[in-house]
Amino acid sequence: MTENTAVKQCGLFFQLVKRHILVFFRNKLRIFFTLMVPFIIFVIYILFLRDLELSSVSSVLADLAEKHNNPEIKALSANAEFMKKVETLIDSWMLSGIIAISTMTVSLQTNTMIVADKETGVNKDFTSSPINRSLLIGSYFLFNFIVTLSVCFMFLLACFIYLACMGEFCITFTDFLAMVGILAFSSCVSVLLTIFICSFVSRDATMASINTIFSTAIGFLIGAYMPMAMLPEFARNFCMFVPGTFSCSLLRYSFMATPLADLTAYTNDVLQIAGGSEIMSGLSANFGYKMEFFGISLEPWAQALGQLIFTVVLIAANVLAGKNIVKTVGGAGKKLKTKKNK
Repeated sequence: MTENTAVKQCGLFFQLVKRHILVFFRNKLRIFFTLMVPFIIFVIYILFLRDLELSSVSSVLADLAEKHNNPEIKALSANAEFMKKVETLIDSWMLSGIIAISTMTVSLQTNTMIVADKETGVNKDFTSSPINRSLLIGSYFLFNFIVTLSVCFMFLLACFIYLACMGEFCITFTDFLAMVGILAFSSCVSVLLTIFICSFVSRDATMASINTIFSTAIGFLIGAYMPMAMLPEFARNFCMFVPGTFSCSLLRYSFMATPLADLTAYTNDVLQIAGGSEIMSGLSANFGYKMEFFGISLEPWAQALGQLIFTVVLIAANVLAGKNIVKTVGGAGKKLKTKKNK
């Protein structure tokens, strides 16, 4: 390939990406459904789940007080500063889980345009032109990644505003860089997963059903709604094989590192309560970012390695299923077939 040809192919690639983005954002209903899932979960958490999560903290403190025969531990529920730090920890835990869900639901909803191109036969025009099929497939991946990352980044900013309004914003610049990096990594994995799923989907009706089922189940499968420790051991081990589980845990690490350190320092150094380490262990078990895989505790670096393995596997899967992404089932292709039959 000559240098001039390479430049033309590169320009064509970015024109395709631009076309996908413009077509996607032209459909207001599609944008609405893309944004709907994360914000609905966010509102449900604020209105209903937040108080439930906080009440579970009181239960943990009561159990620890009884175990150590120390009424000071139970009295922590009435300590305003302690409970404020706990609220910060729990909000960070849940919001990071919602963002993890968003990378997957937004990416899946974005794929409705890819499925529409199949069903309407737009792909027939692309594949019958001099456009290289690999360029078309790659343009769909980049388009999905840009939309997913942009929407999830906006939701990340919304989470920052919420934490600031609640007086819980304690995120450092280092935390922010980690969040953005992990968010980009998680978005990439989500795009690879959802496009692979949608490579086998050719109808909008089928896509709508998959969106409904996927959006409902994925939060439970990646441990976004409830701590993994609450699940049976076989369920925890199964969730380790679901792409997105490591994303959820890594995002929680970036969100919770500073709040968890602040709460630990306050409990051990300021309050100096006997059994302070047990208090933090109990809270971390329910609202932490560490994971166990067949009884082995996984630190963040091991979780990142697991995420990388998922990435490699999904890239291989998409290479094998790539031709399904641009196949045509309707529109121009359908008319052509009917004409031949006549």
